[in-house]
Amino acid sequence: MSSNFSFKIYSSVQNLPSNWDSLASSNIFLSKDYLTILEISPPKNMSCHFIGLFREDELVGIATSQFINLSDITSFGERDHCLKTKIRNFVFKNFSSKVLILGNNMLTGQNGYYFSPKLPIKEGLILLKNAADELKHIFIKKGTNVHLTIFKDFLKSDIEHFKIPEYQFFFQFSTQPNMVFKIRDSWLLFDDYIGSKSKKYRDQYKRARKKADGISKRKLSLEEITIHNRRIYELYMNVAKNAPFNTFYLPENHFEIFKKSLKDKFLFYGYFIEEKLIGFNTLIKNGNDFDTYFLGYDDQFQREKMLYLNMLYDMIGYSIKKRHKHIIFARTALEIKSSVGAQPVDMFGLMKHSNPFVNLFVSKTFSYFEPKMEWQERNPFK
Repeated sequence: MSSNFSFKIYSSVQNLPSNWDSLASSNIFLSKDYLTILEISPPKNMSCHFIGLFREDELVGIATSQFINLSDITSFGERDHCLKTKIRNFVFKNFSSKVLILGNNMLTGQNGYYFSPKLPIKEGLILLKNAADELKHIFIKKGTNVHLTIFKDFLKSDIEHFKIPEYQFFFQFSTQPNMVFKIRDSWLLFDDYIGSKSKKYRDQYKRARKKADGISKRKLSLEEITIHNRRIYELYMNVAKNAPFNTFYLPENHFEIFKKSLKDKFLFYGYFIEEKLIGFNTLIKNGNDFDTYFLGYDDQFQREKMLYLNMLYDMIGYSIKKRHKHIIFARTALEIKSSVGAQPVDMFGLMKHSNPFVNLFVSKTFSYFEPKMEWQERNPFK
């Protein structure tokens, strides 16, 4: 690699180069405002570093990394109790619990780095590999050995760039798809979206809205998020604990910190029966797209009121109203998201175990340990 390229690792946002945000303008998840959230309100088992990529003295690329200690997680998910799940949890905790991620494990999609046109892709990826190696040394000095190094989440076209010698010992894997909802130019109103659906799915919409009778929805301010903080966390944990697999849990004040930092780019919607908060969802404005973030709900009302499905319709309605291009629905609840019109986008990553012997078996064991969801893709449109 040309010697005029280099990298620098930062542990605090305040030390980032002053022009960092000029490179983050196309992705809010690389901006200082968002990275501040990762620094001051990360999950307890996560620590973050930020990477500046330079051509001589000029900043030409930016990246973020997360170190996750899975041995600090008391539960990876309480929904499944089979033997396979217990074996998986034991192996993760004992042999793969210290994980270094180049990217963002709290989001779905390529939110890990940006290269300016002045940084060739190959040079940038070599820099990131070298930065990952340096981060491993930083953790070793602190008494922590990194087990797994992971680069995530890439489209098929992006993952091709990693076919260079520096990544030859990394195992390429594919995870659950990212569910992406594309907003058609012809949808000027929410009714246009409903009108484009087949009768079966128009009936599904009518049934969901009828079930939601008695629920009021409103956008919450920072002050209201603070007031409802404890209940919000209770609802979040109710959903998180029932996920098939978790690598972290958010801290209790996370949504409050999020709103303080991103202000009107972070939307928090509360769902109430009378004045009781029974659910919430969140959206993040990222250019012409909305990324869904975490949500929570009371199980009783979720079943009675088809609350989750109604949340999806509300997010679609808001996005059409604001003339956004896509909603990034991420990689959970694939079938119900498909039923409202989201489509799967295959995502790929790379991983390598620090033990060369164990690394030989990563490709053979990954399919066993990766929770695989069987689901049926739907097409709700005419």
